[in-house]
This record gives sequence, C-alpha cells and structure tokens, in this order.
Amino acid sequence: MLQYIIWEVNPEIFHIGSFSVRWYGLLFALGFLIGMQIMSYIFKQEDKPVADTDTLLIYMVVATILGARVGHFLFYEPDVLLHNPLIVITPPFAGLASHGATIGILTGLWLYSRRKESRATSQTFLWVTDRIVIVVALAGACIRFGNLMNSEIVGRPTDVPWAFVFMNNSEYAKIPRHPAQLYESISCLILFFLLFWFWRRYKERTPRGSMLGIFLIWVFSLRFLYEYLKENQVAFENTMALNMGQILSIPAVLMGIYFVIRSYQTPVVVPARNESKETTL
Repeated sequence: MLQYIIWEVNPEIFHIGSFSVRWYGLLFALGFLIGMQIMSYIFKQEDKPVADTDTLLIYMVVATILGARVGHFLFYEPDVLLHNPLIVITPPFAGLASHGATIGILTGLWLYSRRKESRATSQTFLWVTDRIVIVVALAGACIRFGNLMNSEIVGRPTDVPWAFVFMNNSEYAKIPRHPAQLYESISCLILFFLLFWFWRRYKERTPRGSMLGIFLIWVFSLRFLYEYLKENQVAFENTMALNMGQILSIPAVLMGIYFVIRSYQTPVVVPARNESKETTL
C-alpha cells in the first residue's frame, strides 16, 4: 500500500550561467498563451474583433503581475512595501498573492472595457469578465502546478496515502504533507471545463456576470477550505482564528453570490450577428 509520495523534482528545467528556466515560469507563461488562444476562439464565435485579444493580453499580464505583487506585500508584508515600494517591480518577483491578482485583473478589465464598450462590437465589463474567467481558471491550474514544481505553498502534515514529502523544501522536508497545490490545481482545472461548457451552451445568451460569480464562489470557497490544510504563509497568521487567505476569501465569495443573483435578474440583450460566419478552433 502506498504510504506517501517522495517529491524531489528539480524546479529548474535548465540553466545557462546565471540564467535559468524554471517550471513555474514556463507554466505561468503557458497559462497566458493557451488562454489567449481560447479567448481568440471565443471572440470569433461571438463576432468580436480578434485583434482586440492582443490588447487584452497586455492588460491581463500587467494587471495580473502588478495586482499579485502589490497584494502580496499589502496583505502579507506591508512593512516591506512601506519602506521599499519599488520592490513590487524589482526582480526576481518572489511573492504573488492570488487575491491581489484578482483585484488587479478586475481593475485591468474595467479599464479595458471602458475603451471597448462604446464600439459597435460592445465589450462591456461583465461580458469580458464572464469570458476571461474561463482562461483565468486554466491559468490558475497551471500556476498552482508550478507551485508544486517549486515545492512551495505546502500543506500541513497528514497520514493520507497520497501525502507528499517535499524533499526540496528545507523548512518542511521529511514529513508527509497534503499536496495543497495539487488540490487547488485540480479544482481550477475542473472549473475551467465547467465554465467553458457553460459558455459553449449559452454564448451570447450567457447571463451577464453569472460566470464571474461562479468563478468567485468556486475558487474562493475552496480556497477558504484548503487553507485549513495548508501551512500559514507568514508568522503573524499563527495567532489568527482565520488566516489572511481565508479573511480575503470571504468578501470574494459574497461578491460572487451577488453577481450570480444579479445575473439572473437582468435580461440579456443578444446583439445581432452574422449567422453565416463559421469559425473553428
């Protein structure tokens, strides 16, 4: 019978001198690249200008990284941010917070939609967010798997048969632990398929804000629960009844509930489109 899994994967794929390519960076980039291919498909299916996905990609990359960086220091290391604000844009960019990334992405998409919603091919904030959460879920799966490759964000000790021993993490090595990164990665992957199916079924008839709401409820409800299986990220959380990740997840879930309820109270206006146009993925 399997007792536990020895995890000693090298986080580096290869290096040349001081330059190294790591699994985390590759998976992070793949999340964006594959995601934009999916967004191009969605834009084609709904008669939106595919060229706009290039602009959307820029907004997403900048908003995600800045939001995740600022969020990490604001929520977990505020003193560092106060004394050295430039650390947000200083390599090696260690420290990314998913709650900060969520705020950054929503802000970036609001700015993006302000430029696009007045055009004939209207891209309102809720239209864009309802589609972008599909690829954000996929990117989340890639990033959390990258955390696994880095042996970081580890779980608490456990005796379950699928426990991992993170040999490359000197702080938590030699003790079987929950592979919390894998739990979140699989959850995000399931959400990706669910949201993509939901969009395929409704497309233009998708209730505005419904997919954003489902995303927020799914991701942050599970995040709240998974935090009970994870080691705290910073020492001050050890004295808290709920850690920072759980506290930040509560308003995200409430916001998700609001968007789901609102989406089914607001009628969807389906724009006219050229039905003879056929596209393939």
